Amino acid sequence: MILYLDTSAFLKLYVAEPESPQIHQAVASAKVTCTHLLAYAEMRAGLTKAVREKRISAEELPYQVNAFEHDWAEMRIVEATEELIRRAGDLAERFGLRGYDSVHLAAAEAVWRAAPGVDFRVAVFDGGLAKATQQLGMTLLN
Repeated sequence: MILYLDTSAFLKLYVAEPESPQIHQAVASAKVTCTHLLAYAEMRAGLTKAVREKRISAEELPYQVNAFEHDWAEMRIVEATEELIRRAGDLAERFGLRGYDSVHLAAAEAVWRAAPGVDFRVAVFDGGLAKATQQLGMTLLN
């Protein structure tokens, strides 16, 4: 299986949430796990926000950042090309998505189209993004 993680799914690997076990299991069973380059900044911001919201401790933050950096090195990263960003703009307009969500959708779609016939799943936890993913014909993890 190829698994695409948007930031909301990726963050569940480091911040305990009800869906965290599902994401851990999916990542462990995936042959390839991928995300878009912008997820790096979103993840670092999300980890810091988790400290502010007391979902992880300030002492835990460096450990989680190190774990994230290790995992990031193993990820297949979808780069930000002009073609992909323009596609994201079209998808944002079509589905009423936020900018970064539309970039994740365009990136997932690019990976999906590059691997026809492969078991490809998208892990997202935003309702609008999940609906758009399905409308494009991709399969959600959850």
